[in-house]
Amino acid sequence: MKKWKSPKPNQRRRRETTTTGDRDVVEEGNFTSESAQILIGEIMGYNRDLENINDVQTKMKNIIDVLGRI
Repeated sequence: MKKWKSPKPNQRRRRETTTTGDRDVVEEGNFTSESAQILIGEIMGYNRDLENINDVQTKMKNIIDVLGRI
């Protein structure tokens, strides 16, 4: 998973986050195209992880069904 990186030194901005429940909220003024790309990449990684978990669950259910027929 990629970590947030600062823009070029002459364009450096602070990343301010506040925690609300289980979510980090990036203040609108500090939301850049670069940070959006990073967030999209993280979301895609999490989505891939969830798909892998769902595949494992499906395989486990199939195994249980087969064992139940024996």
